[in-house]
Amino acid sequence: MAGHDQRGPSGEPLQLRVNGRQVEVADASASLLGVLRDELGERAPKDGCSPQGQCGCCTVLVDGQPRVACVTPVRRVRGREITTPDHLDDATTWAEALCATGGSQCGFCTPGIVTRLSALRVKDADADHAKVEQALLAHLCRCTGWRTILDAWDAYGAEHPARDLDAAAARATLEGHVPQRLEPEVALGRAGFADDTAPAASVVAVLDPEGRWTLGESVAAARANAAKVQGRHTTADSEPPIPVPDGDWALTLQTSWVEPAYLETDASWCEPGGEPASAAGNGGAFGAKTDSPVPQAARRLADEHGTTVRALYSREDTVRFGAKRPPLSAGVRADGSGVVHVARTAGIAEAVASVAPGLEVVEVDVPGPPTSTSVRGAGWVEAAVLVAGATGVDDDGWVGPVTQPGGGSARARIGEDGTIHVEADAGDPLDEVALRSYCVGAAHQGASWVTSESLTIDADGQVHDLTIRSFGVLRAVDTPPIQIELGPGDGPAVPVSDAVFAAVAAAVWVHQGRPPVWPTGIPLRT
Repeated sequence: MAGHDQRGPSGEPLQLRVNGRQVEVADASASLLGVLRDELGERAPKDGCSPQGQCGCCTVLVDGQPRVACVTPVRRVRGREITTPDHLDDATTWAEALCATGGSQCGFCTPGIVTRLSALRVKDADADHAKVEQALLAHLCRCTGWRTILDAWDAYGAEHPARDLDAAAARATLEGHVPQRLEPEVALGRAGFADDTAPAASVVAVLDPEGRWTLGESVAAARANAAKVQGRHTTADSEPPIPVPDGDWALTLQTSWVEPAYLETDASWCEPGGEPASAAGNGGAFGAKTDSPVPQAARRLADEHGTTVRALYSREDTVRFGAKRPPLSAGVRADGSGVVHVARTAGIAEAVASVAPGLEVVEVDVPGPPTSTSVRGAGWVEAAVLVAGATGVDDDGWVGPVTQPGGGSARARIGEDGTIHVEADAGDPLDEVALRSYCVGAAHQGASWVTSESLTIDADGQVHDLTIRSFGVLRAVDTPPIQIELGPGDGPAVPVSDAVFAAVAAAVWVHQGRPPVWPTGIPLRT
């Protein structure tokens, strides 16, 4: 393991103030984020893009102005005042507002968002939603669908009704399929993410360009030792990888490769002989981390080197090696029968048949990243969309209802102004704020998937879109209003957000005239 010289040419340490205290740090061309997290133990700023300056998770205040710390060399903030999200004067007020509106779920992106909104409120306390959405252009949030964050802007400083946060966590756990917390402190990044809980003296392991684990004394050192290659966004167009099956079809559909786009990249740590920390974090990454190899890598490396090891995927690694929903192409007749050609994936035929037994499934080999049916609704959601596309809308414009396996049901329609309307029945809501938040987030993800998300992957299976901004996730300014009406609450609590995801995807597709290729490139909000 190579050493890492943290001093600059002068060899003199740097002086700066962090959260009101004077600190001395080594002068390296290290990033401000690296110094905050690895030298000073400030774990509220997060590393979501490794470092691309694109996700906003690492946003801090520098002399009162928001700045992304991952691409800010620490030498540029010599002698300046740095404030991390959890030390803002109004941090608690923001945390309570986000919790009260469901504006934070996993809690990975919200520390940076809190910092941005806090600075905006100082500058313009009466900013309208359009100005807030513009401020949020510096951020990516996958969980909440943005609308609940706008609700938090409105709820700032208000008195919030009492809630049963244990019931809220139970609802979140139902929807995310892993244990999850929803207390106010989660919005400030205190959700127990694996890389935040690693012992300070841990050795860091990252992947080199050949996929081999390389060690270093810090994240910056490990990346330097691994000769990490920075991500890129290709100018080449994304193309659906599977041709449409031959046949006389009433409708056809080709889907593209898409990135689950969870913000907390895979991370784990392990002591020699111990159990590795879960990579699932505080939300489960829409199922995409179910089979993450990172925890087992941390265990193996810890045992091999006889020391505690933090194993980390970079953003580029999650795109290259993280599980994707299998792309497919389909031809469907007016009666809902047809043929689906789909990337070979364990359990995919059964997933499709669970919703649409009239669809014949043919698995084909497609070069590209790994695929998994663990990713949110993979297979059955596409089948539900195809059936809904063949069926069309009812007299009032609703698509559905769609019932998710073992869960609740939802239907959706798109208003003339692009507003997404959802009716969802999840049985006992347990906590309506949490349930509504998960439905809004699922609606955003469904609309985004159909209209704008794709990855460019070449004929050899190599991914060419490796930056956060290249995934096509709908930004706040692109996301229309989302209206959720919850069912009567009869019966036991069951998950419903995947049904919302499916119903909204189907409704958007039908509303746009059932274009044969996703993403359609047709905006919902103009």
